[in-house]
Amino acid sequence: MNIEVTRINHGAETDPSGFVRAVNEDYYYQLKKITDEIIKTKDERPVILLSGPSGSGKTTTALMIEKILTESGCETHTLSMDNYFCPLSKEEKELASLGKMDLESPLRIDKDLLNTQIEAISRCEEVAIPYYDFAESARGESRFSFQRKPGELVIFEGIHALNPDVITVPDEKLNKIYVSVRTRVTCGDIILHPSKIRLMRRMIRDRNFRKRSLRETMNMFASVEAGENKYIMPYKYRSDYDVDTFMAYELSVYRNALIKELWAMNYVPELSDVIHVLENLAPIDSSDITPDSLICEFIGNGQFTY
Repeated sequence: MNIEVTRINHGAETDPSGFVRAVNEDYYYQLKKITDEIIKTKDERPVILLSGPSGSGKTTTALMIEKILTESGCETHTLSMDNYFCPLSKEEKELASLGKMDLESPLRIDKDLLNTQIEAISRCEEVAIPYYDFAESARGESRFSFQRKPGELVIFEGIHALNPDVITVPDEKLNKIYVSVRTRVTCGDIILHPSKIRLMRRMIRDRNFRKRSLRETMNMFASVEAGENKYIMPYKYRSDYDVDTFMAYELSVYRNALIKELWAMNYVPELSDVIHVLENLAPIDSSDITPDSLICEFIGNGQFTY
C-alpha cells in the first residue's frame, strides 16, 4: 500500500491529536481481527510465534496482542526468544568486537532448549525460563519459572520465530504472525521504501536508548538489511497473519527530531529520499503521541514494555 505526503500533512495540520488517535484505533482493530481468529484455536494452538525485522515494532505489537487477548478473557504471556541465545566463548566475543561474527545468525539460538520448552509449555509443564545477559554475552541464572495454565496462550517473539530450522514444533500447534512496515510513502516522484521507515525508527531508538549516532546506525544499515534478507524475509510466507506496523503520523513525529542531523549527512546517497520526504512533511509534536502508540517503542514514554 502507498500513502501520499499530502494525505499525511492534511491529518498533521488539521487535527494532529485526532489524526494520531484515528491511526492508533485502526491499528488496534487490525490486531483485534487477528486475536479473534487466534482465540478460536487457542486449545489446539496455545503458542503464538511472532517475527519481524529490526525496527518492525514486533516487541510492542506482541505486547499489544497480549493485552487484547487477555482483555478478551484469554490470559496471555509474552516471552522473548532473545533469552535463548547461546553464550559466546572468549574467542567469539573477540571476533564479535571486530565485526567478524554474524550475530544475527539463527545458529546463535539454542534451538534444542527453545523447542523443548515450547513443547513443555504446550503441555502445561513448568519450565525455568532462561535469561541472556547481553552486556556479558552470556546466559545468566533463570529469572523465573513459568507454567501455562489450560486455556492460556504464550507469545514467543523474535526475529527467527518463523524459521523452520529454528522452530521444529509442528505447525498445527502454533499460530504464526509476521509484522513489518509494508506501506510506502510517496512524495512526487519519490517512493520511500518501508526499509527506510524502519531505518528512521532505528535511528531514533538507537540515539535515545543505545547512545549511537545517526551515522553509526546508518553504517549498520547495509549489514542489517543483508541479515534480514538472509534470515527473516525468506520465511515470512510461513505466517498465518501479516501485520503492517506503519503509523501514518510517525514520519511527521520523526521530522524535527532527525532533519538537522540528516542534512549534515546529505552526502550519503541512501538518505536522499529520506531527507526529501521529511522536508515535505508537516511536523507533529511528540506531545501529541499517546502512550499506547506503537512508535513509543522508538521514541520512548510508552505503556508497553517488558
